[in-house]
Amino acid sequence: MYDHGTDPHTTHLVGTLGYLAPEFARTGKGTTATDTFAFGVFLLEVACGKRPISQHQSGEELILVDWVSECWKRAEILEAKDPKLGSDYAIEEMELVLKLGLVCSHPKPVARPTMRQVVQILDGDYSVPELSLQCFDISVLPAMQMEYTDDIFMSYRTSGHSSSVTESFLSGGR
Repeated sequence: MYDHGTDPHTTHLVGTLGYLAPEFARTGKGTTATDTFAFGVFLLEVACGKRPISQHQSGEELILVDWVSECWKRAEILEAKDPKLGSDYAIEEMELVLKLGLVCSHPKPVARPTMRQVVQILDGDYSVPELSLQCFDISVLPAMQMEYTDDIFMSYRTSGHSSSVTESFLSGGR
């Protein structure tokens, strides 16, 4: 907490780049969804053995969330796992962690699960919500500068539902 107790409004953005949720970087307002984003990035960092933002061998900046989502879009999500693991891991568990990391670090806060749901998924009470290709058409860095006006998410929020989109996936009788 930066200058904790001095002003009830956030006056300084503080955090480690790569863990900051796009909406937090844009608005300066933290929510439980911003915490979920950071946890998702942490899951991906551990599973992939890469920093949230790093330099690619080609000199380009590698954004971990975007890279893992590209692997997932190509149906090669296990390509994102830490190569140091070799074959010493359970495929189902690695897929779970990578997919959960992506869901938690979704560029749109409304699409992220609550931390309670994350724990339920990790405990095996629920499965990770299915990801759709449209979910990750927004790269994390550009999302920091844009407003979220996606009709699907906005219509869901304005139709009287107080829960997240992910919660509706989780409560759907799985």
